[in-house]
Amino acid sequence: MEEKKKSGFFKNWIVKNLLGALVFVVVLVVAVSILLNVLTRHGKTVRVPDFTNMSVPEAVQAAQQGGVHVKVTDSVFVRRLGAGVVYRQSPKAGAEVKQGRNIFLTINSIVPRKTVMPNLVGYSFIEAKAELTNRGLNLGKIRYVNDMATNNVLKQQYRGREIAAGAEIVSGSDIDLVLGLSREDSKTAVPDVVGMRMIQAVDVLHDRFLNVGRMTFDPGIHNYRDSVNAVVYRQDTPGVQKTLGSSVNLYLTLDQAKVPAK
Repeated sequence: MEEKKKSGFFKNWIVKNLLGALVFVVVLVVAVSILLNVLTRHGKTVRVPDFTNMSVPEAVQAAQQGGVHVKVTDSVFVRRLGAGVVYRQSPKAGAEVKQGRNIFLTINSIVPRKTVMPNLVGYSFIEAKAELTNRGLNLGKIRYVNDMATNNVLKQQYRGREIAAGAEIVSGSDIDLVLGLSREDSKTAVPDVVGMRMIQAVDVLHDRFLNVGRMTFDPGIHNYRDSVNAVVYRQDTPGVQKTLGSSVNLYLTLDQAKVPAK
């Protein structure tokens, strides 16, 4: 009888310890999973707010509400834009990023500053556009000429004339690019930019190798600051295939009620 009691006690002890160990492992796995989710914000993404034309304090506040952080990393000079306001951001407005991601801001400086014109000839369009951004310059118009290498830069121009690499130029200036175009790669689809602010819409069109044509502003838009805040409520031929370098006309407003719901 005594042996049976000892045997039963021993078995119960083993079972209890096994159950205790199992519970400990489960709790540990759950705790580690929660900790990893907190540290990596696994699966939590947010859409990047549009900080265009905001002051830095306004951008910081909007970033907190949007679940991201902002850092000012560069400045350009745009004569018609307010001093110290956000001109450009990376990643772009609307991009999906991990919660807590840093968004890098380029602000409009108070006084003009100069930068050095890079040599973009031979670059792909995407590389050239990125290099212009890195140098604090803007992409102006893109023009295509017959060439075997589509979207390779053949010339770089400023105010209608070629500009040499190494030349000093005011930051924020528009640089036009002459690109190659072969017959096999000559079409692109017009993106839908309705609901986007002016600068974002222009950027998206450029990413599709298109130019901005005529921009028609509502009567309530009186100055450049208003135009930067304006939103596209109508555009030409979204979704239609067009030849690279074609122009797309935009219609902009400050009245959100005019922007169609998507």
